[in-house]
Amino acid sequence: MDLRLEGCVYIVTGGSRGLGLAVARELTSDGARVLITGRSRSVKESASRLGDEGVALGVVADNADPESADRLVEQAKNHFGRLDGALISVGGPPTGSAMEITDETWREAFESIFLGSARIARSVAHACDDGGSVVFVLSSSVREPIPGLAVSNGLRPGLGMLAKTMSDELGARGVRVNGLLPAYIDTERQKEIATVYEGKPPAPQNALKRMGSPEEFARAATFLLSPAASYLTGLMMPIDGGYLRAL
Repeated sequence: MDLRLEGCVYIVTGGSRGLGLAVARELTSDGARVLITGRSRSVKESASRLGDEGVALGVVADNADPESADRLVEQAKNHFGRLDGALISVGGPPTGSAMEITDETWREAFESIFLGSARIARSVAHACDDGGSVVFVLSSSVREPIPGLAVSNGLRPGLGMLAKTMSDELGARGVRVNGLLPAYIDTERQKEIATVYEGKPPAPQNALKRMGSPEEFARAATFLLSPAASYLTGLMMPIDGGYLRAL
């Protein structure tokens, strides 16, 4: 299938490693160009591994910074000449139970995970003049709470509903907004979650009985971002090997 990505330009936040980097790699292999972000200078090294600056540009940015959203959009358009959308991926929130998470942790997570994502989505949507695609990387916690991840359980469902609301508001302009709900993907974040289970990661409780790879996640994400998915919006797509049981 031709995803029609040749020449398209996307911002990929959290693109220096993990799922964000896997999606950036898949996008560029299909002919797209990417601006990837991360909070450390390692993002520039990650970008250089994807290609030269005509293909991939690494920018140090923190989603929690109120100025990041507009700055990233401006840099993408100035550098590549256009913008077709964004994959908005943020680092996983701290682990912990609802009874032990402090107010300060909640505030910091809200600024980065919720408000930062909302700002980037809004700025990208404004900049996409001829349609576009915004995809939020969320979690299976949008539909089912995950033990020991109270912050994710609290914030991700709200972002899912925000994505759905934006899809209604932006659809007439041809801007599509969707969400991805990963679970049991073999990343460093999955290893971090294992600490909630006393260092022993739970066996995948999904239909496929195995972990998914970042590359498997990236292929689904790339399709949803691409013009080939032009009639899909307002969708929350699980990428979990059949973990979630609801239709």
